Amino acid sequence: MSSVAPAAGPVYCAAKPGNETLRLDALHSYAILDTPREPAFDDITRLAAMICQTPIAVVNLIDSERQWFKSEIGLGTRETPLATSLCAHALLEDDLLLVPDTREDPRFASNPLVTGAERLHFYAGALLKTSDGLPLGTVCVLDRRARQLTYEQIEALRALARQAMAQLELRKALALAQESNHYRSRLLAIAGHDLKTPLRTASYALAKVQRQLDAVGSVPLDEARKALNQVATGLDDLATSAVAGGEHSLPVQGEVALGELLGPILDTWRPQAAAKGLRLRYVPTKLRVRSHATLLATLLGNLLGNAVKYTEHGSVLIGCRRRRDHVVVEIIDSGIGMDGDSLRTLFQAFRQADPRSEGLGLGLWIVRRTAETLGCSVEVRSRPGQGSRFSVTLPLASATKA
Repeated sequence: MSSVAPAAGPVYCAAKPGNETLRLDALHSYAILDTPREPAFDDITRLAAMICQTPIAVVNLIDSERQWFKSEIGLGTRETPLATSLCAHALLEDDLLLVPDTREDPRFASNPLVTGAERLHFYAGALLKTSDGLPLGTVCVLDRRARQLTYEQIEALRALARQAMAQLELRKALALAQESNHYRSRLLAIAGHDLKTPLRTASYALAKVQRQLDAVGSVPLDEARKALNQVATGLDDLATSAVAGGEHSLPVQGEVALGELLGPILDTWRPQAAAKGLRLRYVPTKLRVRSHATLLATLLGNLLGNAVKYTEHGSVLIGCRRRRDHVVVEIIDSGIGMDGDSLRTLFQAFRQADPRSEGLGLGLWIVRRTAETLGCSVEVRSRPGQGSRFSVTLPLASATKA
């Protein structure tokens, strides 16, 4: 039995456990108080009432001045004052408190819940205890008549208390994981956004210097510029994966002018296309879509970058067309193309159309995850040696529909 602090108030008021401050800190760390009912806890109270054959069953958490019920059957309320709590006495036990007749127990005989209209004449409560042994509350059953529990019912009540505690631990672990994931995602997004700009700027500067040199002298600069672009693209992927995979809420979407969005994307890849002798063609558009500008830019940038990367001769075309209440953005290349097997695994992480290519093969996986987050579709048609056509279908902005 744990040490106790002196009782205050009427004789039926339970004394505070000696570790009350630590106990309350532990309770509040679960962030469970005042949360809505949950089926997992309701199942526990339902089973407790059925197994023990009582009209009342509760998953009860003891706060500083109240007892709060995560789940209850037969009471019709979510909390009551701590002063009259029967479960508060259970916190002073090591495991389980069983009171066959509360009228005959001096701790409960004068309690209004026993003598009044509620007539709670039977109580049994199994402790909810942390791994450190701190009591948070109970799984308890009550009746309006004096009675006993069988050995099997007592063991079942203990088992249900362990299950309730396991639910609390699981809930806490999930919340901590979500919080950790949130901060990790924010860090990746910030890194991707803030670090890619100076890399792109350096790449543009190298391209300008490169044009002033002869073919032999420009080779090292060309390699340096490719490396900078590769790192910048990787940071784009990190930022997008953080937003698309790390958050549990959908990003806020608004009107996006495709012409304004596509301009910087084309500027990013035009030097690399020119260096390979590719024609990078764009059909200007005034169409507007409903989307998230940053995520959509990374999605389309990945598709355009892949087209330039896997096309050695010919051209890459990006164009937009309206299809009823949607806009289809198409990126068409005359590159290496893909067979059926490649298409089936195309959007998986760490897969590449050309195994000789550098990088992790995250680009099209990022495209898929981003498309899922935005609620748009991405389709691909391709034939080996003849190139590929990627089609992104987006909802038309309301202003454009008029």
